[in-house]
Amino acid sequence: MTGMFTLHEDPRSGNCYKIRLTAALLDFRLELKRYDIMAGETRTPEFLGNVNPSGRIPVLQINGTDGIRYLPESNAACCYLADGSHLIPDDRFARADMLRWMFFEQYSHEPNVATLRFWLHFVGEPQLSPHQKTQIMPKRIAGCEALAVMNRHLETRDWFVGDCATLADIALFAYTHVAEDGGFVLDEYPAVLSWIDRMRALPDFVPMD
Repeated sequence: MTGMFTLHEDPRSGNCYKIRLTAALLDFRLELKRYDIMAGETRTPEFLGNVNPSGRIPVLQINGTDGIRYLPESNAACCYLADGSHLIPDDRFARADMLRWMFFEQYSHEPNVATLRFWLHFVGEPQLSPHQKTQIMPKRIAGCEALAVMNRHLETRDWFVGDCATLADIALFAYTHVAEDGGFVLDEYPAVLSWIDRMRALPDFVPMD
């Protein structure tokens, strides 16, 4: 698989990290092409015309014998890489349950936990718009609710689905383990902290840059 995949990413992004972690756990080598989203590097005519017209990363570039294809959206790229692997359950219900948690991550977790991390850790509260400032508390409440859901689930099991790590764990780990950058207190979720330790102990685990 050497040279088959190129990841267009900003290393500070948890969504990009999901793909790097998935590839590492599967022993796939990724070529990395890095951008600074704060500097507008994904809004250039070259990027919009050749990589992703929405101007967003990550994008997984698949370099095949039949040409180059581009796959945006982090969870879609993770599913592509992990197809047929131990990171996707064989059981039909377990696969659907894995997707359930990946949807939860995109709809209930990432819009709150990841957004506050970006706003407060990278942009800075003084630089936020008046509307964004009014959204800090609602997003904090919603983010805490998402972390509490995760904590309750993990109180009785080691992984989100089944008896080993799956893409559900990878998707949720990416922004959870850096949630304190957004002002969340992970000590309030002990089952989540134990799960974070288990994720870090996985063979071939790679940390976020």
